[in-house]
Amino acid sequence: MKVTDGLRQIRERLVEQDANRETLKLVDGILKRASLPAAESATAGSLLQLVRMLMRSPQASSNPAIYNDLVRVEEELEERAQEVRQRVEEEEARPIPKLKKYYKKK
Repeated sequence: MKVTDGLRQIRERLVEQDANRETLKLVDGILKRASLPAAESATAGSLLQLVRMLMRSPQASSNPAIYNDLVRVEEELEERAQEVRQRVEEEEARPIPKLKKYYKKK
């Protein structure tokens, strides 16, 4: 996923959660830097990875309000990831029907 797309999604989540203005300012600043031509091709593995990178920023480390806003987004993303993992595990646990060859051998 492109970093700019991920940061926009994170910003939308922060707005939905009525995040602190300083948190939005942090995300906007990083989004502005990520939109530069030199950083345009930057990618991230997931939204969760981007949020964790934001949490390690100096602004988040020095301001508990920013850090707490980002933790809320991280928790939401982790819950969603857990649900997806659980759904995949359930699908894999379904019995697979045996082929006709299996019964012929018996």
